Amino acid sequence: MERRPESGECLLAGIPGKPVESDSDENSGNAGSAKERAVSSPHRDLGNAQLNPSREEPRKKLCGYLNKLGVKGPIKAWKSRWFFYDENKCHLLYCRTAQDVNPLGSIDLSSAGFDCKVDADEGVFEIRTPSRVFILKAFSRQAMMYWLQQLQMKRWAFCNTQTGLPVDSVTAAALPANESLLSETIHTEGEGFLPPVKTPTDVVGLKAASLPAPQLSDALQNISLKHPWTEIQNTIYNICGTRQLPGNGRSISGVEGFPEHPGTPAEEQEVEGEAECPVREQAREDTRAGPRSHWPRKAKWLTSGFPAFTEGLARERSSPDKVAVLQQQVLTLTEEIKSQKELVKLLHKALEAAQQEKRASSMYLTAAEDRDRLELVRHKVRQIVELSSRVEALETDKQELEQSVALRDSRVEELQEHVQLLMDKNQAKQQVILKLTEQIARDLSEPVQEADAVAADTLYKQQEEIEHLKHLPSIMHYYRAEDDLDAYRTQNQFLNSEIHQVTKLWRSVAEKEKVLLMKCARLQARSCQVETKYLMMLRRLQEASPDLASGEAELVKSLIQEALQWDAEEEAAEALQLNPVREYDDYGFMTIPKYEVEDWKLLAKIQALEIKSNNLLSHTAVEKPLGERWAGMAELSPSAELKGLIRCGIPVEHRQRVWKWIVTQRLSHHHTANHYESLLRQCERTEHPASRQIELDLPRTLTNNRHFTSPTSQLVPKLRRVLLAFSWQNPAIGYCQGLNRLAAIALLVLEEEESAFWCLVHIVENLMPADYYSNTLIASQVDQRVFKDFLSEKLPRLTAHFEQHRIDVSLITFNWFLVAFVDSLVSDILLRVWDAFLYEGTKVIFRYALAIFKYNEEEILQIHDSLEVYQYLRFFTHMIGDGRKLMSIAFNDMNPFPMKVLRNRRATHREELEAELSELERIKAQYVKEQAEQVALDGAVSEEEEEM
Repeated sequence: MERRPESGECLLAGIPGKPVESDSDENSGNAGSAKERAVSSPHRDLGNAQLNPSREEPRKKLCGYLNKLGVKGPIKAWKSRWFFYDENKCHLLYCRTAQDVNPLGSIDLSSAGFDCKVDADEGVFEIRTPSRVFILKAFSRQAMMYWLQQLQMKRWAFCNTQTGLPVDSVTAAALPANESLLSETIHTEGEGFLPPVKTPTDVVGLKAASLPAPQLSDALQNISLKHPWTEIQNTIYNICGTRQLPGNGRSISGVEGFPEHPGTPAEEQEVEGEAECPVREQAREDTRAGPRSHWPRKAKWLTSGFPAFTEGLARERSSPDKVAVLQQQVLTLTEEIKSQKELVKLLHKALEAAQQEKRASSMYLTAAEDRDRLELVRHKVRQIVELSSRVEALETDKQELEQSVALRDSRVEELQEHVQLLMDKNQAKQQVILKLTEQIARDLSEPVQEADAVAADTLYKQQEEIEHLKHLPSIMHYYRAEDDLDAYRTQNQFLNSEIHQVTKLWRSVAEKEKVLLMKCARLQARSCQVETKYLMMLRRLQEASPDLASGEAELVKSLIQEALQWDAEEEAAEALQLNPVREYDDYGFMTIPKYEVEDWKLLAKIQALEIKSNNLLSHTAVEKPLGERWAGMAELSPSAELKGLIRCGIPVEHRQRVWKWIVTQRLSHHHTANHYESLLRQCERTEHPASRQIELDLPRTLTNNRHFTSPTSQLVPKLRRVLLAFSWQNPAIGYCQGLNRLAAIALLVLEEEESAFWCLVHIVENLMPADYYSNTLIASQVDQRVFKDFLSEKLPRLTAHFEQHRIDVSLITFNWFLVAFVDSLVSDILLRVWDAFLYEGTKVIFRYALAIFKYNEEEILQIHDSLEVYQYLRFFTHMIGDGRKLMSIAFNDMNPFPMKVLRNRRATHREELEAELSELERIKAQYVKEQAEQVALDGAVSEEEEEM
């Protein structure tokens, strides 16, 4: 027993559902009843919009017939389609007619762009989605502009009604202060670009659905061959006229319910609301009545599917008019039957091909032996080869036809030029004839005034006609130019509005994306910090493993192994990497050291997480504003602002330029043309005594940089030439171990040999004190004593701790000062130290050396064994990952740090050290003298013993 309709069911039938999403040209919707009802819901709004008995003005529906260019399949031509808009998902659905049950596809407008080109045919416009381009054609330019403007409005309304993502309080601070600016209406946004287009009611809206579908020249051309089952369902529905097909409740457009005579919207609502429900009740009763009600239903379908039929009978009562209307309907049905027959033929061919394929598959599966199956496969292969040869032959024919078409086109162009030439000749001949005619008229003039007057009038009219014909091409050209100008002006207005609207949408999305990226960066940094604490806890448990039970020790070991096996690739596959830690940085340094000792691998993992956390937190908040400030400094000049920027670190893209400027400013009196080339020529002529030591130190230079680890690297010979040239530049020093690392850093940043050479000269001769790299290294030793004084003043607790455990920090810090922290700090922090060091001098090395001990003061104070302290001091500089914190300690916490105090202490300690060295020399000379006297005395005694 079928369910009887409840009260109000007709009013609820038009609630919109969810449309079918489609990326193909015409996606079929024949899956099932639920899907068909969901697809039909937006279109049912079109028919049921008039069912609401309220007196409110109904919402205007965006629907109508458009021609769609098919770009796939065997038939590529314009196809008439009924388009209607779904407000739930911002999709534009389309089907063949307004009476069809299932749509053929949809277009996603939420991320689409619209365009109309002047050189295209009238009414042609494009909808560009991320996946493809849809080319549509309206019936007029006014209809095209109406569709474009309405689609813009629908897209804007949909994008502004989307709910925003929740953000925390910190993230909300980064949002724009006035969110209402992003919710302006499309009328405000389009003001000044494109005025509102008047609705063409004859081709758009509900009235257009009640008119017959536009017929093309070829009836088969309008059928979708990609979705035959959808076409069959729609055709069966149109033929049977029933509303109770399996899996479908009613037509998606509800065209049966449209009024036959147009009126006001209120009148349409009242008429439709009263008529719709009885019609559906009658449809259910007809279905229960059985086959006997088939012909009445078919008659009803004829009257509902072709409104022109009912309108003709209602308006025209005379028999000839009725006959004409019926003949028109017979012609329409005949064309429809022809198209359906063609469709059936195509389906028969497809069915035969499928049956052949099925028979071949059955033969293959029922074959008793593999030999038979192999023979079937070979047969198929032969068929494929034969088809391939046919395709090649067809391709050859196609190329020949294209060549013949090209030849014919060229021939047509030649003929057109010849015709134009003949027309020019004809025009010249006509002008000659006119001149001769005028001359004959003057010669044959008679005294009769009337004849003269008639001839003169005739001649005057002919001259006017000739002048008009002469100016006709220019007039036509003028009007054509006016039309083109209007078209370009309209296109410009529309494109301006489109660009303005899309720019607003892009800015809104960019702001939201920026806020989400900031929030994601903070969350990732927090995750890295939590994981770092977890690994630090595992390390402490690892250190205390001898005191743990065997089971607990095994558990700690397994947790450490599991933490070490979590590599970057797995992490990248599971999470968004906003600022991932690369294996090598921009200068080729290994970002994470590879420790050989198993216990230190956990430290490397901790360091990697700290670097990643600091990069995530500082990239948006610090690095980006600094990069913008550096980009604004076109010319460099000494100033307090430049000093502050250099202390914060120079960006990679500006570091080479700034270093060259610093070196040039400090060595302007040293720079001479071709000086470096002359030193290289001297190296080629004469071998320097230090060349052997240089060759030994080249393989040991920057072992953590991929540009120097290979002997075949391009930077290795450059480094050799720079060191040899410097040995001839400064014979007093020649070469000292450590200069190779200084020159290598200069080469990595400056890239040019000569620039790196002058940078090395600037460091050794300008920044460092004299005798810093001499044989005695006296200035280096002086700096170590000065550093101990500053350490006792700035960090007294740490100095007392070192004295308690008899730790000599100069064993650790001596190499820091000699090579300016190369091979001691991670590359990012090292280059920031060098930025300030090249600009300010050796005072920066003292600041950073004190900051390093301050950075790790608490950890050092917790170690109470001298051997463990030395072991910790060997690698603790590599564990510093927060360069911003270290920079703040060096230039803020270590203040005041006057250069005058540094000079005075250097002078004092140098005097003391020179006195100690002279005393040692005196003791050494006295000792040598005593040893010589003792040897002489021993020789005399031995001679006396021999004589005796």
